[in-house]
This record gives sequence, structure tokens and C-alpha cells, in this order.
Amino acid sequence: MRQLYEASTPRGGSHPSLVMKLVDRLRALPLPVGTIPVAVGLGLAGLMQYGFLVVAARALGTTHFAPLSVFWALLFVCGPGFFLPLEQETGRAIAARRVRGEGGRPVFMRAALLGGILAVVLIVATLVAASPIDQHVFKGDPALLAGLIGGFAAYLCEFLARGALAGNARFGAYGVLLGGEGALRVLFAAVLAVIGVKTAGPYGISLIVASFVAIALATIGRRGLLRPGPPAPWGEITHALGFLLIASVFTQLLLSVGAVAVQLLATPAEQTAAGRFQLSRIVAYVPIFLFQAVQSALLPKLATLASGGRHREFQALLTRLLLLMSGLGAIAIVGFTLLGPTVTRILFGHGFELSNLDFALLSASCIGFIFTQIFGYVLISLAGYRRVALGWTSGAVAFFVVTAIGSSLFLRVELGLLCGAIASSLVMAALLLPLLRERGAIETDLLISDLGGPPG
Repeated sequence: MRQLYEASTPRGGSHPSLVMKLVDRLRALPLPVGTIPVAVGLGLAGLMQYGFLVVAARALGTTHFAPLSVFWALLFVCGPGFFLPLEQETGRAIAARRVRGEGGRPVFMRAALLGGILAVVLIVATLVAASPIDQHVFKGDPALLAGLIGGFAAYLCEFLARGALAGNARFGAYGVLLGGEGALRVLFAAVLAVIGVKTAGPYGISLIVASFVAIALATIGRRGLLRPGPPAPWGEITHALGFLLIASVFTQLLLSVGAVAVQLLATPAEQTAAGRFQLSRIVAYVPIFLFQAVQSALLPKLATLASGGRHREFQALLTRLLLLMSGLGAIAIVGFTLLGPTVTRILFGHGFELSNLDFALLSASCIGFIFTQIFGYVLISLAGYRRVALGWTSGAVAFFVVTAIGSSLFLRVELGLLCGAIASSLVMAALLLPLLRERGAIETDLLISDLGGPPG
């Protein structure tokens, strides 16, 4: 590429072009293997989420969209919330075996058994509570209840597949799974809208069907994913699984439960409230979607610095990230406060948008949750799994307490989310400080030792 550049550059030019500077910078980025295809898949999946909601909201209208918005929220609380740790531990264990030249099938089977038990528990619990869920949450749409049950099976299969793909470094197929699922959801929703479907149930079912089709597209024909290997003890797959599960469930709950809370607290005269809240929250939480691009590379970078004992670089990276997020967060809050209602109206149609105050509170909680995620990744890189779980649990408790004592429908939920974000980030920051001091003291002792001991 450089020879081509030199051949095409006019004689006498003494400065490299902006294109070559960009190429050189991209080459120098310390990104983990697979970051680009995974980031592309995540980006496409995120965009397709908005695409699905735009199509469904415009096809159903404010009244019929409300139960679908609650189904959407519950699906993301229960799906990624319960099964994401399964992917993390499966991928980690299979990757470790691959480095040792061992097959990952025994690990996968252990994970599948654990995940299957969890899925059965969730399905049984849903069936036991089927009547109140159908009546109070989904407003008498049994298709959504069936979709929720099918969603447990879909997410079990999806996160197991993602763990196997990530552990075997099949990041191209991983990106296909993420992006394909989102694209298929929009396609199915568009078909339903074109043929005139005006009830929420088929749109909810289409989400689950899209997941199964995407899993098949990403995994069928991929050889070598589950090679035989030595038996896997339970400890190989349950490393920190309990704390990861607690953190994951409460993370997804805080990020997605708002519409469910609005639906449960709404009066009969407020039937459209949950749908309006969900779409406005989706717009206000765009920064979290954009932060996914940072997430894919942040944890490996932090883990590398921590395991290498490079504490000064570790703290410098954290400081730069927090300062950057403070500036961008302030801009985001002002921007969404002023423009959020207009953007929501343009995307989803008139009648879905909330007020400027609602967007101010929602966008502030969004930025708070980004800070919580940053502190969480820092703690995970320092093996502080228990502290991450405690932080997210504190946020969940704050959300429920504040929401319970409020009176105004939207305001009580928005303040609950904001207080949950503040509580979780503050607790994690407080739990992080002793670890940072401890690592700093260790690095100082090592430096003194290398220099021959303290001066006399």
C-alpha cells in the first residue's frame, strides 16, 4: 500500500496524506483480534433495534404498541440478563482450552446443562405466573406470553453459540449472528406491517424466530467448534459465574425495566404510557449504544495493563476515559433535553414523545449507567467480581425504593433510574478505590525492590 501511495504522490510533496496517516493509526491501534467484525455486528444489531421499533410503532400505533414495548423490555431483561454470563464463561473456558490444544466440547456440554436448567426454571416460573403476566403485563395477548417462553430457549441457544464462536475465535461468524439477528427482525417486522398486522403478538414472535434463524446461519457448517477434549470439572465453567449472573441480571434490569414499571403502575386511562416511555427511553439511551464500540476493546486493554502490573498506565487510561465521558455526557444531556422530543416524533410518529424534562432525566440516567459500566469493567479487570455484583445490586435497590415512593407515573420511574445509576456508580467507585491503592502500593514496592531497596 505504501508503494502505491508513493507512486501516486506528486513529486515534491513532503507530507503524507491524511489517508495514509489514518491507515498508519489504524494499524497501530492495540485492538484485540476480532474487534472489527464484532464491532460491525454490534453496530448493525443496534441500528436494527431502532429499525424494528420504528416499523412496529408506526404499524401498531400508540395503544397496540404498548404491550409490545413491555415484551421487548422483559425479553432483554431475562435474555441477556440471565444468559450473557453463560457466553462469557463458555467463551473464556473454550479459549483457554484452545491455547492448551484441548477440545472444548466437554466445557460446552457443562455450560449447556447449566443453561438448560436455568431456562427450565424461568419457563416454569413464567407458566406458574402466566395468568397475571398475560393480564397485567401483556394486556391479554397470549402470543406475547408464548413469545417470552420461546425467548428463553432462543437466548439459551444464542449465548451458548456466541460462547462457542468467541472461544474458537470465529469472530466473523459471531458478527454474522449479531448483525443477522437484527436485520432479520426488521425484515420480519416489515413483512408484518406490509400485510397489515395490527396486533402486537406476531411482532413479538418475529423477534424469536429471527434469533433462531440467525443462530442457524452463524453456526451451520462451521466445523471444529466443539472438538472432543478432556473432561471438564464444574469449576472450569463456574468461575465467578454467580457474581457475573447477579451483575448481568441487575444490569439488564436497570437498563430495560422502565417500560415494565410504567406498565404495572399505569392506570386504565394510561394504556399508551408504556409504549411512549419505551420509545423515548430508546432515543435518550443512544449514548449507551454508541458506547458499545468502546466496550469491545476496553476490557481486554484494562486486563492487559492490570495483569502486566502497569498501574500508572492503568490509572491514566481510566482518568482519560472518565474525563472524556464527563464532557461528552454533559453535551449528550443538553442535546437530548432540547432535541429528544423532536427526534422521537420524527422517528416513531406523533404521540410517542415525552417532555423535555423527561428526556433530561432519562439522558442523565443513561450517562450515569455508562459511568457504572466503566467502573464495572475496571473492577472485572482487577478480578473484583463480587464488587461489581454489589454495585449493580445497590442500583437496583435504589431504583425500586425511589419508584415505589413516587406518585407521578413517568417522573417516579425516571427518578428511580437516575438514582439507580447514581447509586451503582458511587458504590462501584467506592469499592474500586481500595483496589487501586493496593495495586499502586504493590507497584511502588516492586519499583523500590528493583532499585535495590529503600534509601538508608
